[in-house]
This record gives sequence, C-alpha cells and structure tokens, in this order.
Amino acid sequence: MSESVFNRFAPFIRDYIYSHKWEELHEIQVAAANIIFDTEYNLLLTSGTASGKTEAAFLPVLTQLWENPSGSVGVLYVSPLKALINDQFERLEELLEEADIPVTKWHGDASPSKKKRLLQTPRGVMQTTPESLESLLIRNSAGINRLFSDLRFVIIDEVHYFMDGDRGLQLLSILERLQRIIGYEPRRIGLSATLGDPTNAEKWLSMGTSAECVTPKVTEKSRKVRLSVDFFPIAEKIPQKDSKVLLDNYYSYLYKITSGKRCILFSNSKGEVEENIGHLKRISAEKHGRDVYLVHHANVSPALREFAEERMRGGELPVCTGATVTLELGIDLGHLERIVQTGCPLTVSGFVQRLGRTGRRGGTGEMYFAFRQDMSVPQNLFYKDINWDFVMCIAQILLYTREKWVEPMYLPKMPFSMLYHQTMAIMASSGSVQPRDLARQILTLNVFSDISKDDYLLLLRHLLENEHLERSEDGGLLIGKKGEGIVNNYEFLAVFSVPLEFTVRQGSEVIGTVQNPFPPKSQFALAGQPWEVTELDKKELIIYVKKIEGVSANMWTDTGNEYVHTMVMKKILEIIQSDEEYMFLSASAKKRLSDIRMLCRNADYSDDFSDKMIEDKTHGERMVLPISDSGFAVFPFLGTRGTMALLYALRERGFRAEVYLSKYIPICIEVTTDRGKQTLINALNEIKANGADKYKFTIPDNCEIAGKFNDYIPRGLLKKQYIEDYLDTDDLANIE
Repeated sequence: MSESVFNRFAPFIRDYIYSHKWEELHEIQVAAANIIFDTEYNLLLTSGTASGKTEAAFLPVLTQLWENPSGSVGVLYVSPLKALINDQFERLEELLEEADIPVTKWHGDASPSKKKRLLQTPRGVMQTTPESLESLLIRNSAGINRLFSDLRFVIIDEVHYFMDGDRGLQLLSILERLQRIIGYEPRRIGLSATLGDPTNAEKWLSMGTSAECVTPKVTEKSRKVRLSVDFFPIAEKIPQKDSKVLLDNYYSYLYKITSGKRCILFSNSKGEVEENIGHLKRISAEKHGRDVYLVHHANVSPALREFAEERMRGGELPVCTGATVTLELGIDLGHLERIVQTGCPLTVSGFVQRLGRTGRRGGTGEMYFAFRQDMSVPQNLFYKDINWDFVMCIAQILLYTREKWVEPMYLPKMPFSMLYHQTMAIMASSGSVQPRDLARQILTLNVFSDISKDDYLLLLRHLLENEHLERSEDGGLLIGKKGEGIVNNYEFLAVFSVPLEFTVRQGSEVIGTVQNPFPPKSQFALAGQPWEVTELDKKELIIYVKKIEGVSANMWTDTGNEYVHTMVMKKILEIIQSDEEYMFLSASAKKRLSDIRMLCRNADYSDDFSDKMIEDKTHGERMVLPISDSGFAVFPFLGTRGTMALLYALRERGFRAEVYLSKYIPICIEVTTDRGKQTLINALNEIKANGADKYKFTIPDNCEIAGKFNDYIPRGLLKKQYIEDYLDTDDLANIE
C-alpha cells in the first residue's frame, strides 16, 4: 500500500481501509489522491469497472471535508440514476459512520424530512440527479446560495452517459448557473468506465470553468475475457412445426447459458426483455426448476427494481435478470458470473460497459451473444437479407479487444430544445427579466456558445407570439399563459421525452407502467409475468390486472437517436472483405458470416455487369452496385452523420436518393438515375475529393433532431440544428 498517500487520509478512512482488509491502494486511487490533495485541477477518472474509481474520488475529498468542514453542502454528487444514488448512499453511509459527515439523498423518492433537515442545516454530501437539481434552482432559488455557499467539489458519476445527450447539457448548464449564484467554481471530478481518448470528456467536464482538467494515466491490468457469439436461423413467417422448433432452439439456448448462473440478460428493448424472461420462466417451469428470473427496466416499479438489485447483490444463489440500459451503469450487483446479450449492443461503449459487469476484481469476464434472424422469406436484394447487427457485433468486439477503441463523444453546437428549456427554467426562477439580461444569462452559458444573438432573438419572438412568454409593463419578459402550464408540470424538469403511460396495479401493489391502454380481458407481459386486465381506468390512467399462466407480449415505443460511428462501419467492411475466422463465433455463427461474405462477393445484378462489392476496384467502382435498370446501391461505409451528408450531396447533384437503414445502421444509399453508372461514380469521386457545402443542401422542412421541446421552437432553427449537428461533411473524405 502506498504509505505516503494512505497516511494523508483522515483517521476514519484509514480505519475503514484496515477493517475491510485492503491489501493495497489501486494505482488510480493513489494518482487521484495526489491530484486532489496537491493541485486545483478538475479531475477525470476513467478505468475499468470495479477498479476503485468511486473510492479514488471520495477518499481524498472526504479527507479534506473532515480536515476543513464546509459551512454548507461540501460535496455534490450527481448521478444519472436514483438506483445508483441509493447504491452509493449505502457505501458512503458506512464509510462516514464515525466521521460526523452526513450524506443526504435528494431525489423524488428520498425522505422529505431529511431534505428539510439539510435545508435547515446544510452540510456534508448531497446526492442528486440533474432533474432534482433543476427543481431546486427553480423552486427554491432563494435558498440555493445558503445550501451551496461553501461547496467544494462536484462529483459526476457515469460521465460517458451524460456526455452523449441532452441530460448532460442540462447538467452543465445547471452547474454553471449554480456557480454564478455562489460566485465561484467548485472543483469537478468525473467518473467513467468506458472512454477511449479522454480529450472530449475533459473538455466536457471542465465546460463553464476556468480550471484545467487532467486524467491520470494508469496501467490497465490485463484482463481475461471469454466471448461467444451464436446465431439461430428462424422461420417465423412459415406457420409449420419446424418454425416452432427453431424458435424453441433459440430460447433453449438462452436457458442453457443462463441456468445455474448469476447473470444479466441484456436486450436493447423492454419488449424483448419481457419476451426473453417470459420464455425462460416457461422452460424452467417445464423442467420443474426454480423461478430465478427477474426483470429490471424503466417501466418496472421502483420496488420491483430494488428487489431485483437486492437479489443480485445478496448471496451466491443463481439469478438471471433481464435488463436494458438500467443495469448497464455502475450499480453494485455483487459477483456476476456471466453477461448474456440478445442482439448487438448499440455502441462499442455499451458493449464495454456491459462486459465490465462481470469478471470484476481480476476475474474472467464472460459475455455471450445470441442472434436470431427470420430467414423464411429471402429478400430480393442481397444487402436486405443480411442481419447487419450481427456483423456489427463482431466489429464491436474486434474494435475493443484488439484496438481498445471506444466511440468519441460528440458535443452538439445547436441544442435548441435545451435552449428553450433553460430559458424557461431561468424565467421560472427569476420572475420578470429584461430581454437583454436574459440573453446575456443564457448565451454566456458555455453549452450555448455557438448560438447567435439573432437566433436567440428569433426564438424569443416566437415564444412571445405563442404565449410561452409575455411582456411586463416595464418591457421585461414574464412566463406567459401557455408557458405556465409547461413549466409547472413536473415533467418539465426532465429534458428526455416520457410518453403517456398507464400505471399497472395488482390490488394495491404497483407492478410498473405500460404505454398502451389495454382493455379488459386483454393480456400483456410486465416484470417477467403475464397479466390479464380486469379493469381499465382511463381517467386515472390505471390498469388493474391479475396473474395468468403462459407467455404474453408487450411493446414499448423506445425513443432516442442512435448514431453509428464511421470506425464501426469501416470495421464491418474489413470483416466482410476478410477470410479470417474468429474464435468467439459458434459453428452456426461462422456459417452465417461465411454466407454473408459470399452474398457480398457474388452481388451481380445485370448480365453485362461483373463488378463485385469486395473486389479490388477503385473506390468509386467498388461502392456502386446496380440493383435495377436505373437503380444503384451506393456503399460508402460511413457513419450515420457522414452517410446523411452524402445523401444530400447526391441529391444536390440531381440524383434521387434514399438511405437504407438496417435497424439504425446506415448500410447504403439507394440511388435512382437515368444518367448511368459512370455519372454516379464520377459524382462520388468528386464529392470524396472536394467535399460538400452542407449549408447549400436542400433540406426538407420536417427534418429535425429529436428533442423534447421541439414543438415550441421555430422550424428554421430546427433545420439549422439538423444541418449543423446531424450532417458531417468532413467525413465525406472517408468514402470507400
């Protein structure tokens, strides 16, 4: 153990380390302590799961708080999930038991009496979410300075999760507004398990502060991983005995690899989670096995989610929990033996995060992937017969295991939905504000640094015309009639969209929520259990249910923008071109990959056309395949933003073009033209060589990046955001 760092910790921390029989401090803990004790830098801690990042931040921070007690809340811990707050609360409470440093949870489910006590006597550590912090700034603005007047540190957990969405922009805006209220900049510490190049994350973490951000370089211990990818051909559209057998083979495999294990079964949709767990329960019952199958996603009630977390933490008995992203983050789930994923993780970052849930503290990480594809009705175009997410999964595995590459985070320039939200939030906490003062408050926030005064003036005029704002007698701005209804709704605090949902109850017990108003006698699945509706109360948005036997289906509308990076698309191309066999593929998966490679190599759609997709041609020839008399498929192998830019560049040159997406993966651009293949190739070569001016593109009026408050923003601004943040013309140089 590094004695010099250990001896600098507060006595209660040294006692904690001794009582828990730590043999040594991790390298990241030593590095973090030296930076926190000896510098004024902001700090980004990024390393593998269970490497001690949380302790690396808190041990020196709490030492400083113990040595020099703060006159207000001293440490603000911000998390994306209430469950993560609850998990960290238990760890901190034990650590601080003898230190007289209180820890207070501050979110919607936290104790009102403890919140009141903190407001009366602010001190110690406060744990919260961006939404709860926003609520404080709006509804208790007069007390904010007293609550945080001596705030020393802001610790942001799961930085990578915040960076890639509006919640992160909201958090940065809130922190900068808080700094203005208290008159100084508390130090920031970010924790993340899945970052490649930390440059963007450092920039994000320090946004709105004058301090430099540093990331200590630590030696990542080599870690063994065991990976397996299996593939199951299904014939769902052919109602015959064999099709049922094929589907049963898939679920039997899931049962086999989860049975007797402590594991998480990840899927990308809540509906698939429910379907998988429903079938595993059925198989287990048929084999007279124990029911060890649980469900954890956002629509399951908090009580049932907490029950699943406790089951996974406690003891060594087998348990399998079906989950979406809610168990991807750093909640302590004890010893997990295996991760199973149906389908492909959405990103390399997601793959790494999920893999990191197993094999903690030097053990072997295990992750099994299972794919199924309905192959009963072959498509007429070869690329529509390929399950590209299967190939993308292989690409993700290779990018991380061989190159340690993870997607860099993108910092948007025109977040107009957030601009509306923060404008209304500041108005709600301020009363009447002169337009010039409001513009100065908003546009000097770093997240809006690329938005012009003219664009902001356009937004304010639009809000006045639509009664979201109104003029006061002295010419100031007030929240208008329609704006009051929006700001006073509790859903305003969250910048992510939440669809209308019905609460599902069995008697007095809340099971969770669903989006569909299922009528009486209908059946659906929730929390891994099939239900039958006994009563529907549309006025109160409640569905009363009773338990039934069998397997039922349910669907949710999953919102959000999914982007594929160009590096992933290039790796997909490399895999298709290669003859390499990958050891982590099962025999069935190897055969499927071989079939996919053959499909691509044999692509030929006219008697006089002999180009093959994989042959060593010039980039223009290789990327264009005829698919009809006047139709061509262009395969640029660019990421989402680059592919969309190429689409508009081709349209600008008179080609009729549409992007073909396999799920959300940009496979090709389908082009219709009577000017011939060579003209199209020439255009592509010219675009690759010279790029394109995206500001000259003709963009349809309905194009926009999804945002919760888009309905309140002028259409011209949404189009401007789409051009700036959704189209990457710099990527056109990477056209194949």
